[in-house]
Amino acid sequence: MAADEHVSYEMAAPRVARIILNRPERRNAQNTRMLYQLNAAFDRAAQDNNVHVIILAANGPHFSSGHDLDEIGAGTAHDNIQAEQTVGTWCGFGCAGAEAQMAYEKEAYLGLSERWRNLPKPTIAQVHGKVITGGLMLVWPCDIIIASTDATFQDTAVDLGVSGVEFFNHPYELGVRKAKEFLFRSNVLTARDAHAAGMVNHVVERDELEAFTLTIAMEIARKPLFALKLAKEAVNAAQDAAGRGTVMQSAFGHHQLTHAHNMLVHGMLMDPTNLTGKNAK
Repeated sequence: MAADEHVSYEMAAPRVARIILNRPERRNAQNTRMLYQLNAAFDRAAQDNNVHVIILAANGPHFSSGHDLDEIGAGTAHDNIQAEQTVGTWCGFGCAGAEAQMAYEKEAYLGLSERWRNLPKPTIAQVHGKVITGGLMLVWPCDIIIASTDATFQDTAVDLGVSGVEFFNHPYELGVRKAKEFLFRSNVLTARDAHAAGMVNHVVERDELEAFTLTIAMEIARKPLFALKLAKEAVNAAQDAAGRGTVMQSAFGHHQLTHAHNMLVHGMLMDPTNLTGKNAK
């Protein structure tokens, strides 16, 4: 891998591709480069007819510490999107006022997460360590989540004066009551709690995680690819028919309103009152 590559790609088994987040020194904090390298890796797997299942894993002690706050704080995120990489047509990344931030997040956050959710092949998140705020937007688009016993999940957005991460899948992952508490308290959800809520499919010991995930992936990969594609599309359609897309867009608008509010009041995208740390240690 080149020094500036934050994502690696390998064939873990016949018909099974494994994509690995590889920015361990930053606890896999998601800058623009990582997000678009991840998107390219997903595209590679999706376009390869020899791949039936895609695993998303991560190097280092944590799966993802969330958005790279250094890039956001420096105001360079907008500048790091290359036109040839974009997946949507909203654009406006260099515009004035709130438009540039909304355009960036609509493309690099909501746009990519939604795109990964709709990849036409089964995806499995192999999760360990911490998954914080923006990290949820990598895990939640996957069809199956397998977590190690040390995995924890947290959305700190409300704590920072924002209404939730841009990919607002909370009520669909946790149910309405638990989603509200998860947001209101910004509390840590253990792997066992996430499993009980239906957000996680399996919880295994850390040293068993990779092998267990691969076993599940290989079992699925034996199935005819066309049938897998249509089964996934049918389940996603059931959610969408119930209004998930409308909820997602409404929540994204609320998210942008809190950004604009914080810029007016605090001069930054987040309320700094509770901004006591950056990424997972």
